[in-house]
Amino acid sequence: MRVVQSVGVLSVAKIMGLIHGTLGLIFMPFFLLVSVVGMATGGGRAALSGAAGIVLAVMIPVLYGGLGFVMGAIGALLYNLFAKWAGGIEVEVRTTPAASYSL
Repeated sequence: MRVVQSVGVLSVAKIMGLIHGTLGLIFMPFFLLVSVVGMATGGGRAALSGAAGIVLAVMIPVLYGGLGFVMGAIGALLYNLFAKWAGGIEVEVRTTPAASYSL
């Protein structure tokens, strides 16, 4: 067994930001669809709220990515702090021979 004693805060934050930004891109079409349907079926103020929904839908990947970055950094900092007290996460690592390619 090997123990992960600490993680790189910035590396975790970058990966979490990218993951959450990608999730925002996946969710964006649904928000756009709801906004457009709301504009088409609503009354007098539907155009304004629909436009706000479209702006929000476009901003969602950036917002999700930014929040993922911040929360990833906080999570990594907390992991490093708690791993000092509790000993970290145990991981079993298996070494495999390198693949050899011959022509």
